[in-house]
Amino acid sequence: MLKGFRDFILRGNVVDLAVAVIIGAAFGAITASITADVITPMISALIGAPDFSSLVIHIPVLHHVTPPNPLPANYIPPGDVHIGKLLNALINFFLVAAAIYFAIVLPMQYMLAKITKPAPPAAPTTKPCPECLSDIPLAARRCAHCAQPVA
Repeated sequence: MLKGFRDFILRGNVVDLAVAVIIGAAFGAITASITADVITPMISALIGAPDFSSLVIHIPVLHHVTPPNPLPANYIPPGDVHIGKLLNALINFFLVAAAIYFAIVLPMQYMLAKITKPAPPAAPTTKPCPECLSDIPLAARRCAHCAQPVA
């Protein structure tokens, strides 16, 4: 029973996945810092707002809703669509995706292309028949399909 567990844990996929999760968490902290400390201040300098979380679209409410008393910390009034929080999440997603692509995927593709060289093409074993254009063996003197002599 323990041998099977040991084999499962030491299988390459499980260890690789564990390493990926740990590195992903650390990388997430880096990209969150880049978003919060670099990109957001630049956006703030251009737009004048610290981030997009204050962008709200107000939709008219057709019926009166009494808010709860006391208000919960994450209470959203009816008719308020917080589009800014979605924009913040989209910016963060694209930053993470770009960082992963340019820092991990692109270098790995480059290294794999350098390491693995394409196999040379195999020598042809057939040739086309000049009469019917079907494939015939190189050593054939007649086409098996149309019985035409082949030089």
